[in-house]
Amino acid sequence: MIRKTLYFGNPVYLSLKNAQLIIKLPDIVKNETLPSSFKQQAEVTKPIEDIGVIVLDNKQITITSGALEALLENNCAIITCDSKSMPVGLMLPLYGNTTQNERFRQQLDASLPLTKQLWQQTVRIKIENQAAVLKKYADEEVKCMTIWAADVKSGDLDNMEARAAAYYWRNLFKIEGFTRDREGMPPNNLLNYGYAILRAVVARGLVTSGLLPTLGIHHHNRYNAYCLADDIMEPYRPYIDELVCKILQEGLNCNELTKDLKARLLSIPTLEVNISGKRSPLMVAVGQTTASLYKCFCGELRKISYPQM
Repeated sequence: MIRKTLYFGNPVYLSLKNAQLIIKLPDIVKNETLPSSFKQQAEVTKPIEDIGVIVLDNKQITITSGALEALLENNCAIITCDSKSMPVGLMLPLYGNTTQNERFRQQLDASLPLTKQLWQQTVRIKIENQAAVLKKYADEEVKCMTIWAADVKSGDLDNMEARAAAYYWRNLFKIEGFTRDREGMPPNNLLNYGYAILRAVVARGLVTSGLLPTLGIHHHNRYNAYCLADDIMEPYRPYIDELVCKILQEGLNCNELTKDLKARLLSIPTLEVNISGKRSPLMVAVGQTTASLYKCFCGELRKISYPQM
């Protein structure tokens, strides 16, 4: 079952009652422009088990400890945003699987050759997906990217990922002066927001599969608590890029991250992807990916199940 993503951009009081998330709107916001589901009443309930991601984007949001506990027990990822409405914090459950200790040990004991092979697979699929986006939305020659994907060696020692990324970003958006940079010009703001949502979905999937999001197969930044999530999300990034391309093709103003744009980006968990020869919502596909990663760590598989565009 695909779980819902809830976004809160106004002052709201979130509590728990009978395994339901109670959403109460204070009097000061009852008359503001809100989604249609909120206009009829000042209190809404949502089943906890139906929620996969919650985004908290207002300094006047109050959430009770009981609601937090229930959400985390049901493997919900909770994202908090800063004053610029950009995701800045992520809360995940500590216990996402009944055999978590065993799975942690198998992950920690993974050999260097195995992690290098897994990274090779990850980079190869990422470049192939980037090539698909580039061919579809920029009408660019992608033969070079196909060659680079095929030439990725164990551990990507020749850094084909960076070579492909330089070509990809140089040609994807036909915007003068655009470079891919977190602090750069639009649509970098859309990409940053989309990647943050994707990162939360992947981190949630890893925890649900009983894996440690901190211990990456390639990323090893000592200050990064989600190295493995950053690794596994790489082949999914082109789906975010594709969504941003669609938004730009519609002629929407991307200089400011409006509520309408956020709503489009919050659809990321429900994006349709192809994985293992079948169509699947992105959040469900991520679960398949993280489950296959665990099987690689325990020796049942040698290949991660990734979506292909």
